[in-house]
Amino acid sequence: MVAPLTQYKKGSRLLSANGWAWLDAWATDGRFRPDYVPGGVVTGRWSSRGGGALSLPHVIRDAVRAQEGWRLVVVDAAQLEPRILAAMSRDEAMLAAGEGRDLYGGLVEAGVVDTRAHAKVGMLAVLYGGTSGNAALLLPRLARAYPRAMRLVDDAARTGEAGGIVTTWLGRSSPPPGPEWRAVQAAASDVGAGAAEESRARSRAREWGRFTRNFVVQGSAAEWVLAWQAGVRLGLRRLARQRGLSDSEAPHLAFFLHDELVVHAPVELADAVGTLVEESARAASVLLFPHLGRPGLVPLDVAVVTSYAEVDEPSEGPDAEAPDPSSSVPPVPSAP
Repeated sequence: MVAPLTQYKKGSRLLSANGWAWLDAWATDGRFRPDYVPGGVVTGRWSSRGGGALSLPHVIRDAVRAQEGWRLVVVDAAQLEPRILAAMSRDEAMLAAGEGRDLYGGLVEAGVVDTRAHAKVGMLAVLYGGTSGNAALLLPRLARAYPRAMRLVDDAARTGEAGGIVTTWLGRSSPPPGPEWRAVQAAASDVGAGAAEESRARSRAREWGRFTRNFVVQGSAAEWVLAWQAGVRLGLRRLARQRGLSDSEAPHLAFFLHDELVVHAPVELADAVGTLVEESARAASVLLFPHLGRPGLVPLDVAVVTSYAEVDEPSEGPDAEAPDPSSSVPPVPSAP
């Protein structure tokens, strides 16, 4: 019974999220037209107001095809959040581990962890405050190897636990905890407070600390992506002008997913577009972190394909799998 039941449940989810009703509402003239909300997440990440653009399942990606004579240039920023953390903290050892290569592999080569899988689990724990299972064993190693990076997120967590506000690299501030959170903390300070009130207050404080811990990194990564995306848009316009292309003939951004861009480009311009997006990434790194002198801070994985399904599912970086930090804490206000 297990195999047919599993197949049924997967099909049911697909029908609910991306079935006929979804097609009727969000796909017109052969194209998926989602409603993006720039800065819609409290950290500054984009969100979507219907259509599920930021949770497009891998199973339907083969439906995303380039037009005849065109290609999809799919570009993924490799392990973006830990690289941004290294840049923000100026942790030279962590920067060196990821310079020009896979960051997780660099952690293994440096002898910090024994396997790439452990490197990924450990880095997720650094970014999201995991303290159980393998994370509990890996965090001390990472703290010894990369003290500046750990200090940055630990300080942000302590600020949140105390009810304070943290900021991203370019100055986006986290929302303060709400009145219910403060009431829980106040109840634990009352003269008659018992163990239950104190335990609840500590738990809620740690939850908010995990939120602020990741806020500074995820928000700063979103700022890097905005700079990158702006550079790509400007570069595509320049390329179109140089080639004398009309809007219908010019390459254009077709899809955006946190740290991934998809450009729809004429086949003869696909390589030029690949070069352009890499140049834009280097420019974004120099713009945000000029003091580092590392334009190659965030390497890109670039694939030129006819179908989105030809690209491996993005699962290498924490950004692809990790939840938004506000998902595990009390509701916080979204950006307007």
